[in-house]
Amino acid sequence: MYPRKQPDLASDFEEYVRIRHAALLRSAQRLVADPLDAQDLLQTALARTYLHWHRIADKRLADAYLRRVMINTRTEWWRARKLQELPTEQLPDTSIEDPTQQLSDRQLLRDLMKALTPQQRSVLVLRHWEQLTTEETAAALGMAAGTVKSTLHRALARLRQELQRSYL
Repeated sequence: MYPRKQPDLASDFEEYVRIRHAALLRSAQRLVADPLDAQDLLQTALARTYLHWHRIADKRLADAYLRRVMINTRTEWWRARKLQELPTEQLPDTSIEDPTQQLSDRQLLRDLMKALTPQQRSVLVLRHWEQLTTEETAAALGMAAGTVKSTLHRALARLRQELQRSYL
């Protein structure tokens, strides 16, 4: 018998890339926001994987190996960008937000909400602060979804009126 010929690693890798390129690119695009960065990430990962292609005994696991290389590469890039400093001649103007305005807005909103009925307040808090759906709010308060919608509409209209009145 003739000895079994070892497949050419380069052509084996090229075949793998040709078949799996689209799926691997989609994985890279999920890891980074910019499409060009995704292509760079995939190419870097492919170059690194090619160097170790002979070590992957079970080629069915090549996707997992390559995705791990992409994740590690992306992490390296993130760390490198994080440590970069950009020298400038002048320091940028930085603004510090004044929390007093935010606190006064909250206090104003609390005062305005006193004009609402308890039911309107409950609906408003569950829908907007807790971000529950209409159905979840209805179930929590034991009312119909239509009642939640109309109550919320009336509550917001009342808040607008009270807000206009407070600025006059």
